[in-house]
Amino acid sequence: MSQKLENTENLTTYPYPSQRKVIMGKRGAVATSQNLATLAGIEMLLAGGNAVDAAVAMAIALTVVEPTSNGIGSDAFAIVWDGKLHGLNASGKSAKSLPLAAFTNLTEIPSNGWLPVTVPGAVSAWRNLWERWGKLPFEQLFSPAIRYAENGFPVSPVTAEAWQRAERIFLPLNRPEFQHFKQVFFPKNRAPKAGEIWGSELHGRTLRSIANSGGESFYNGEIAQKIANFAADTGGFLTTDDLRNHLADWVEPILTNYRDLTVWEIPPNGQGIATLMALNILEGFDIAQYPRESVESYHLQIEAMKLAFADVRRHVADIRFMTVAAEHLLDKSYAAERRNLINDTAIPLAEPGLPKGGTVYLAAADGELMVSFIQSNFEGFGSGILVPETGIALHNRGLGFTLEAGHPNQIAPEKRPFHTIIPGFLTKGDRPLGPFGVMGGPMQPQGHLQVILNMADYGMNPQAALDAPRWFFVAGNRVLLEKSVSPKIAELLLAKGHEVRVTKNTSLFGKGQIILRENDVFIAGSEPRADGMAIAF
Repeated sequence: MSQKLENTENLTTYPYPSQRKVIMGKRGAVATSQNLATLAGIEMLLAGGNAVDAAVAMAIALTVVEPTSNGIGSDAFAIVWDGKLHGLNASGKSAKSLPLAAFTNLTEIPSNGWLPVTVPGAVSAWRNLWERWGKLPFEQLFSPAIRYAENGFPVSPVTAEAWQRAERIFLPLNRPEFQHFKQVFFPKNRAPKAGEIWGSELHGRTLRSIANSGGESFYNGEIAQKIANFAADTGGFLTTDDLRNHLADWVEPILTNYRDLTVWEIPPNGQGIATLMALNILEGFDIAQYPRESVESYHLQIEAMKLAFADVRRHVADIRFMTVAAEHLLDKSYAAERRNLINDTAIPLAEPGLPKGGTVYLAAADGELMVSFIQSNFEGFGSGILVPETGIALHNRGLGFTLEAGHPNQIAPEKRPFHTIIPGFLTKGDRPLGPFGVMGGPMQPQGHLQVILNMADYGMNPQAALDAPRWFFVAGNRVLLEKSVSPKIAELLLAKGHEVRVTKNTSLFGKGQIILRENDVFIAGSEPRADGMAIAF
């Protein structure tokens, strides 16, 4: 209660002019966190491609123009509507030869180096999506990204800020395995500034190889061999067998009904189930009776998310290792039990129950297909390892594992880690509304929850739903609030027992995109906290 809040101005309106940014069109729509990537999607649509072509081209372009969040060495997930919903889990497994003895004396998994590196799955996502739905030649989807990589592009402001924050993490790394990474991403021993031209011929060359081989070179060719050789030379564990054996899985999305919406997420090993569990808890409250900017609305949302996270962090893992099934976590009667734990004060420490039985997000839609797609290196640039002669920065998704003995998510060989990246999708009745997503580690299910409530309970359009002030539950009773949240709400949350801090750092609150279709009109929104852009036409 004695905690001092940072000074913040009392904003009576949202900080972003959403009323002037409602983007609409009839033919199709695309949205990403970086304007050049969005244009790559439009380029495919205008060339006669469909929403899957656009989504894959944007994902490939984002590996170049937003390397602080994702890359060729990322993992990826997707949800596609083609008359029904299809889920794709392209996350990779840990190495078969991963030595568990290397973790014996550690209290946490390191964020840099080979220990957190699992098989990258993004390339397999691009290939699988294109094989099933693509219209344009696979090689054509790479052309914008190759152009940006080989000719260079001006680094956008939010990406430049993230790049500069990464200096303190990566510049001090001196072991041999980190030197290629620093040469590519910090060629002047510093991060590029906003507006500076950056490019990578190595990146472009690798994209050409992937394009021309249909992705084979990455998992079963020259690139796979280079990854395995560098691992062998610098203490890594990935082998050509690990890469060759990687498969992206088609999965059935999981769902819950909230108000008149059906909300869809990818099943575990992802954390999208947390959003669905929190919605199930909130379903029993009349959120709409409270103003959007009220302490009651904030308190109920935070408490529901807190309870959902307690279960997710205890039970969710590679689905092959989970001891509690997803359907039990999503049971409405279990949600009612959890709902009864919420009262007028903050729960001091939410415990899991016992039910019975760095990231980029993009969206694309046309008249027949709708795509929700996400890929990530996890913490910013990832592991700090870049494979020589390729420009490929490897992710550190292995940080999603735990070292806790006996936990279903305990690190082990040939296992998928708990994943933070989650694409979302909305339907109403038997018709699709469209894709949505919010990036940002543990902020992702919280961002999903908040934009859904903004639309379902407060009647906001997609752009307004993204623009609205956000909260971020950290752990325990710690909650971060954006500077645009009223100081009065912050003070009242403190009085309810929440440990509140108001921050100006908007990067903590996620970056999202939404495309919805109503009455044959696409309505697209792009995150104001990023460099992105939505286009509908």
